[in-house]
Amino acid sequence: MHWDFALILLFLGVAVPTLGRRRVRQLLEAPDTTKIERLSLYASTIAFQWVAVGVILWRTHAYGIRPAQLGLAIPDPALAVTIAVVVAIAILLNQIYSLRRLVARPDEIKGVLPQLALKLFPQDALERFIFFALVGTVSVCEELIYRGFVQRVFEDWSGGRVLAGIGGSAVFFALAHLYQGRRGLASTFSVGLLFSAVRAWTGSLLPTVIAHFVADFTVGMFAPKQFRAAMQRRER
Repeated sequence: MHWDFALILLFLGVAVPTLGRRRVRQLLEAPDTTKIERLSLYASTIAFQWVAVGVILWRTHAYGIRPAQLGLAIPDPALAVTIAVVVAIAILLNQIYSLRRLVARPDEIKGVLPQLALKLFPQDALERFIFFALVGTVSVCEELIYRGFVQRVFEDWSGGRVLAGIGGSAVFFALAHLYQGRRGLASTFSVGLLFSAVRAWTGSLLPTVIAHFVADFTVGMFAPKQFRAAMQRRER
């Protein structure tokens, strides 16, 4: 493995989870967040993600790794679009079901995620607009980072074993979401396995980018309202 690839993996596997948990701890300790704080967080996340992608594209290009090898291609458009639609619909239905279940069972609302949703998700039109840009950025950048770069590195490192690429990608993706707690870690690992398998099957990031966008956008737009409604029912 190239030394700079190893440094990138070290940063993704150690620095990103550590900084994420520290930031979340600070947010949870604060009584609430202001509009400026939310917009600032959106902007800094967008900037960080694109810088990370820029570094990865720079270093992979230096070693002659083609964009198609990172999933930046659509070898079979019909397959990619079909899988994208199927996975996106499945993700959407799962998100809607999960949110409705929380409203129906407000006592189940606990842990880190509901608190983060109420403090970080958009609350007015401007925040929703910037949040849309954030979700678009995260969908593209995280897929390129984890399903593109990390999956490619582990697959090459193992001598072309597809399963090694899928597993390594899922582990690093889960670590990036360590701030979500044990339940979030398990769910993101499962999603990571699914997305990595789709990436390996289709040879393209298109299906996972679309599914990732649907998952994050649905939660960001609807979760705060649903959580507040459920909490009001619990307090009655």
